[in-house]
Amino acid sequence: RRSNVWIDIDSVHQISTVEAMGEYFHIHPLVLEDITNTDQRPKMEELEDYIYISLNMLSYDENRREIISEQVSLLIYQGLLISFQEGIEGDLFDPIRERLRHNKGKVRKLGADYLAYSLIDSIVDNYFVILEKIGEKIEILEEELVENPTSETLQNLHRMKREMLFLRKSVWPLREVIAAMQRSESELIGSTTKVYLRDLYDHTIQVIDTMETFRDMLSGMLDIYLSSISNRLNNVMKVLTIIATIFMPLTFIAGIYGMNFKYMPELEWKYGYAMSLSIMAVTAFIMVIYFKKKDWF
Repeated sequence: RRSNVWIDIDSVHQISTVEAMGEYFHIHPLVLEDITNTDQRPKMEELEDYIYISLNMLSYDENRREIISEQVSLLIYQGLLISFQEGIEGDLFDPIRERLRHNKGKVRKLGADYLAYSLIDSIVDNYFVILEKIGEKIEILEEELVENPTSETLQNLHRMKREMLFLRKSVWPLREVIAAMQRSESELIGSTTKVYLRDLYDHTIQVIDTMETFRDMLSGMLDIYLSSISNRLNNVMKVLTIIATIFMPLTFIAGIYGMNFKYMPELEWKYGYAMSLSIMAVTAFIMVIYFKKKDWF
């Protein structure tokens, strides 16, 4: 039976190790540059003896409540898979390692292309976990929008929109990578593995659909926030307008009786002051009743 080998390099920042691997396995210098430059867009390149695949492995940090990205590079040879990781905070490949140790599943029976599929599948499955976390944050944000939107709510909205944009940059190109693997005529990717790649492509499309739904929801929530703030401002302005309207006739009466003429009615009257205050109070009361009937406040 043909044996397969998996070499997993934990840290691409050890340049000497990467260069030694490149020299031993005849890896093209441009591919080595892409491996060490961890800001690469997910992509696939077919070379003479191997296939190079780059993608982003994402994880959700519960403490910092943010998405962490780590670039993973795969080199598929005949009977050999080399993986390069940044080695930031572990990886998602422990279940695959356990299956290899205990000889479970098809990982040992099939070739390096199936092992590469298994690694990519683990990464894509974890995208669903991240989307679930984002969905929970969106639900909490919706409650804040309905109950009491604040400036902090707006900051959280913008932060989540940036997270979705970051996630989109990682997932959309991956769809092209998987499609290219399906279409590949290289002998390094067998027909058996291409059947599994179709299922992986469907999972990637599901991730993209969910992601786009969340983006639409966040855009709608931003509109709701702006409408809520506008309504709150309108309510404040309405109250201030009503108060100013109530005091307009009172100011008029006070202005009339505040004129400095010697001969004025009620000027020498004993109850003139009490009468003017009474007129003001009755006027204000009538206006309040009128506004109530109009349901203006």
